[in-house]
Parts: sequence; structure tokens; C-alpha cells
Amino acid sequence: MKKIRIGIFGAGRGIDIAQNLALLDCEIVALCEFNKERAENGLKKLGFEVPVYESFDEFLALGMDAVVLANYFHEHTPYAIKCFEKNIHVLSECISNATMAEGVELVRAFEKSKSIYMIAENYPQMKFNREMKKICDGGTLGDILYAEGEYNHPINPEDSSFLKECVYFPEHWRNYLPRSYYVTHSLAPIMWATGATPQKVCAFPVFSPIPEVATTRQVGDSACVMITSNDDGSVFRFTGCAAFGAHHNAYRICGKNGQIENLRGTDGKVMLRYSDWAIPEGMEEANLYEPSWNDKDEAVIESSGHGGGDYLVARMFIEHIKEGKQPEHPYDIYSATAMSSVAILAHRSVLNGGQPYDIPDFRLEECRKLYENDRETPFFGTDGSEPTIPCCSKTDYAPTEKQIENYRKVIES
Repeated sequence: MKKIRIGIFGAGRGIDIAQNLALLDCEIVALCEFNKERAENGLKKLGFEVPVYESFDEFLALGMDAVVLANYFHEHTPYAIKCFEKNIHVLSECISNATMAEGVELVRAFEKSKSIYMIAENYPQMKFNREMKKICDGGTLGDILYAEGEYNHPINPEDSSFLKECVYFPEHWRNYLPRSYYVTHSLAPIMWATGATPQKVCAFPVFSPIPEVATTRQVGDSACVMITSNDDGSVFRFTGCAAFGAHHNAYRICGKNGQIENLRGTDGKVMLRYSDWAIPEGMEEANLYEPSWNDKDEAVIESSGHGGGDYLVARMFIEHIKEGKQPEHPYDIYSATAMSSVAILAHRSVLNGGQPYDIPDFRLEECRKLYENDRETPFFGTDGSEPTIPCCSKTDYAPTEKQIENYRKVIES
């Protein structure tokens, strides 16, 4: 069978995904990367040579079946649309669109194409999250009423290597990232397990700027706590990329009869508990255990990044291409744009004192009409365009001159 030809856009996360796709007998045909140093380092990590392009159009003209979009977090949409115009399949990292208008444009272009589109969200595929979905699907929890998701990823403020590798110029997107925007690691796992989709969101910030160290970060918030009401009547509470407490990924799902959660600090164990009047046959009231993969590729999964999620997402994408069918909730384009809408509108809720916002369903043209001209953004673009809305809950917050001076010393060293 002919190998699937894949191009990689972005030499950071893109290389991690490429390595997993190579394990799946795909042909990695080219890399597109604007930064020469990052391209060189990416090829070394990849372990084999492929042509490198700075121009995305020239890269795409090489001819390929699929493209991995792992470029800047907030700039996936225009490149996905270029792929759709050539019926090239797309695997897109993080959020699908960074403005509401982009979400409209993305869906409209997709619906004219023959492309498979999948969001490359790996956290639902962690072992404990797969177990939560299995238990939810089994029905023993009863109707799902409530779920929580926390992606907590504090960074050592004195880690100069992180600045040099990941925040290597002052207008970098990480410096302007509202805490609600990096939402898929906390939201997608509970959407996947429960099958629910948010319909309304409100959000509140946790303001706590980093101390007097090297930074040009314009966001002084440590977290954004979001609450959604969903299409099945349930409620979610979750963070974006938070920085309180210790590093963890924590999820909890509650039904009428019981609940399941992964326990912080237990290396992947779950606690499955039932009300004493609703204990299923063969179970205990409280069941603490480490789930099993029960997967033919367990050995490869165990060595993959993000708790096995990197390999499983790559495998899912290739399976969908081979089968010629779109992925299911929450990996499809409509779920992806719903999650992106949550990210964007939650930040507007923060800026407006917790005001709730309806989440549009971009399957519907009336929802698209509401947002087709909405290009509000907290980010700089690589084309030189400037932010149009504040990125921090305290709109006058900015790093000090000393912090900026220290930052410049770090990235120039």
C-alpha cells in the first residue's frame, strides 16, 4: 500500500508528531520552518533529512496527502485553509482558530473541501482519561451532571532556558497568551469522556504576576477558571493553562450514581466511587486502581510523549485518512471551533466582569453570520499586526523595565 505523504509545519512540536507518524509507516516529505536554527535542531531530533522550506506555498506545492500544523499557536487557520483548497488533510495543534472570524472562515473552507480535519489534542488519550471515558460509556455512573478539568503547568520564573527556547522574541505569542486560550488540555478530556459540548461560558481570573525576574510577559494572571453549561444539561468547571499549586493534570466526572477521578500524586491511578445504593455488581463502593491500556500498541504507546497521547493521536489521524472519514467529537472541526470559541469568549468574560457568553455552533449559518467579522485578538501577528484587545485581566499590567532588561540579556546570551 502506498505510504501516506505528510508535511510538517513547525519544527518544535511538529517534530514530536513527525516521529510518531514515522512509526506508523508514513513518509515525512518536508519541513516548513521560518527559523533556521529551529529547523536545524528539528532535523537533528527527527534523525533523518527532509527538505526544509521557509515558504508555506512552496512547501505545499511539493505534493503531500496531509499536513501537520504545529506553527505558532494562534496562526493555524490561514494555513489550514490553504490545505483545504488543495484537499490536503490537516492535523492541527492546540486551538483551531484564534479569532471568531477565523473559526467561521475555517469551517466554510472545510465544507468546500474533501479534507480530513482533526485537532491534535493528546490529553484525552492519557491512560486515566481513556479509563474515564470507558466508565462513562459503560453507564454505571448514571446521567453525567458535572465534570472538572485542570491543566496546571507552572514554569520556574528563573528558568532562562525556557525563555531562550520557547519565548525567543518580545512579541512571541506566549507573552500575550490569555490564561483561557490554552484550553484544550483541560476541556477536551471531559468533553471526550462525557460527550457534552459547551453552550455558554463565564470566567474569572486569578491575578498573580511573576516576581522580578527576566520576562516580557504581558499577562499577570496565573489562571482563568471557566464554567460552562452544556448541551446535555451538565456543567463543567475547568482552567486553561493554569499556574497555581503544583504541576498536575486533574479530571473528575460526576454522575447521578457515582464519580471517577484521577488522583493527584498517584502516578496515574483513578478513584471510582459509587453511592452505597447504586454499587454495580462486582464492584466496591470505592475502587482505587491503575487502569490498563488494553491496546495492541501498548509498548509503543508507553514510550510516547504526553502519557502516550502523542502516538495515539497520530494513529487516530492516520486511521481516519485510510478510512476516509472525519473524526468524532471532540476531534472534529466543529468541536475544535467550539473549544476555540470557549477560549476566546471566556477571556471576554474575564474582561467584562464574568459576563456569560453563548458558544456558537458553527454548523449553523446564523451563528457564522454573528461572528464572520469578529477579528478581536490579544496577539501580534507575524505580519506585524498588533493586538486589538488586552491580554490580561488587569488591562494596565505590564512587566517592569528591569524585567525587560533582564529578558533581553537572557535571549541575547
